[in-house]
Amino acid sequence: MNFQFSPEHEQIRETVRRHAETELAPLVRAAEEGESFPNHIFRRWGELGLLGVRYPEADGGAGFDKIADCIVREELSRVCQAFASSWSAHSHLALWPIWRAGTPDQKTRFFRPGMKGERIAGFALSEPDGGSDIRSLRTAARKVEGGYRLKGSKLYITNAPMGDFLLLAARTRPELTPSAISLFIVELPSAGLMVSKLEKEGIRGSETGLIYLDDVFVPDDCLLGGSEGTYPVILDSLSENRVGVAANCLGMARGAMEAALRYARDRQVRGQPIGRFQVIAHKLADMAADIEAANWLVYYGAWRVDQGTIDAATVAKVKLVASETALRVTEAAIRIHGGAGIMREYPVGRFHRDALVYVIGEGTSEVQRNLIARGLGL
Repeated sequence: MNFQFSPEHEQIRETVRRHAETELAPLVRAAEEGESFPNHIFRRWGELGLLGVRYPEADGGAGFDKIADCIVREELSRVCQAFASSWSAHSHLALWPIWRAGTPDQKTRFFRPGMKGERIAGFALSEPDGGSDIRSLRTAARKVEGGYRLKGSKLYITNAPMGDFLLLAARTRPELTPSAISLFIVELPSAGLMVSKLEKEGIRGSETGLIYLDDVFVPDDCLLGGSEGTYPVILDSLSENRVGVAANCLGMARGAMEAALRYARDRQVRGQPIGRFQVIAHKLADMAADIEAANWLVYYGAWRVDQGTIDAATVAKVKLVASETALRVTEAAIRIHGGAGIMREYPVGRFHRDALVYVIGEGTSEVQRNLIARGLGL
């Protein structure tokens, strides 16, 4: 067993951390206050190779592994989870299925420009009535000459208000079976498609939309892979992404811990830093222990992805532990700050709002517990 990151991984961490602290951090306040994403960052990410870090060099990517992907996520989230959320929705949820199952033409038109940050993408799966039950989705795709007509709605879709295309799941047959669900690449804007921007409590700098599709035409060459029944690609994508999202949660927890530690060292009460009081020191000790435990579970999960041995129960454990750790640590960071913790001058309130998103999004904690219990044979 080897619990060390490679020199290449450490170099990636250094590069992303420097980028996040010098280029992204100055943009956070404006993005959060205006609830708008600075789109030019996508081209910058493309220049740095961050959008293609997970993909093979033969396909135009950087050729790194899932561990590298998680390092990028952790370092981006350590500064701003909203930016990391838009990065994730684009670089994995939208692009990964095209890389995995797309036709050569689809890879040329969508995947490669996406990796360069020239086109921004999102993944349209969730629906107003569906929640966590993917198989119950209602958006329907009716076959017509030359393509399909899509009708339905999608909710909480990251990057939709600013995107150039969406990878969208729709039902191509009425029966409630996996083979009845297919993926489509829908270009924006499209006739009959309306996007309403949503206002959120968390990840405010990441633009999220409600989508209505009223007889939207999608040509045959935008059916992912040129064939129906791509539901298994969705499951594979979500499973791997949950390990990635766990790294996002780790980054949020680490960012909140660092802020709380700075405050505990700087804030003076009765002539000494509050970190010297046992009640504060113990909070920080618990935070550090929780983060360390989550850290190695996350990167164990990433290693399992790279080994091709990941399973649903392990993914669920990784995501559950990391997201709940982020929630506890960010709340503790607010408590250490006291009244200052709910002032926007400090980042800990933002970290906590963002952490709340991830005990719900990408599969609720309750769903993760169901998957873990199923792995126990219950």
